[in-house]
Amino acid sequence: MDKNQRNVICIKWGTKFDADYVNCLYKMVEKNLTLPHRFVCFTDNSNGLLNGIEVRPLPELNDEGIPDKAWKKLGLFTKDLADLEGEALFLDLDIVIRDNIDCFFEQEGEFYIIKDWDFPNDIIGNSSVFKFKVKQHQDIIDNFYKEGKDIRKRYKNEQAFLSHQMYNKGILKYWDKSWCVSFKRNCLQPFPLNFFKEPKDPTSAKIIIFHGRPTPEQAYNGFMGKGGLRYVKPTKWLDKYRIKN
Repeated sequence: MDKNQRNVICIKWGTKFDADYVNCLYKMVEKNLTLPHRFVCFTDNSNGLLNGIEVRPLPELNDEGIPDKAWKKLGLFTKDLADLEGEALFLDLDIVIRDNIDCFFEQEGEFYIIKDWDFPNDIIGNSSVFKFKVKQHQDIIDNFYKEGKDIRKRYKNEQAFLSHQMYNKGILKYWDKSWCVSFKRNCLQPFPLNFFKEPKDPTSAKIIIFHGRPTPEQAYNGFMGKGGLRYVKPTKWLDKYRIKN
């Protein structure tokens, strides 16, 4: 048992993301994390994953009847999380790592999450990047089941529930706001410059978060949002950071 073990983990289920997303994330982590670590993917389909990626089955979580499948992330808080010990840094599959991320493991604390950009006056975090002590938070899952299928009446999504749970435990902390930035909030040029200028490369950021649209591929190729106002010129500098197969 190694209580100082560092684990980078991700989760893939269904068909929204294919193996290329996991492989790309793995390569970005290997490039930008110099500390000893494991890279573990929890998935229902390991076809196409690169050697070096440790594969484990999806943690059990009965979220049947609850829309928004991101609730499955909560299964990672089980007291029986495979053979992992120590700390786990969870990363969404559609992020872009642009710089060294050693600092995420060097930050002391029980739980860290991104402060969500859409809820500046609330405690809600964005769960694209969070860190926790593995096998120490079974109560999160227990409370999820206590809420039952009516959980969506109190919490918009899994990250709202998770944030309030960690807040109630007194361990909710947020990453330095310069480390994880939103592509939509921090990179897009303001209207109407977005029609003429490429999105900005956030030079002080460690990780770029793609929540909603555009996805990394849409940003790279160019994107026209609803009503035409969220137009994104092709963002070719993403090639500097995304390591594809």
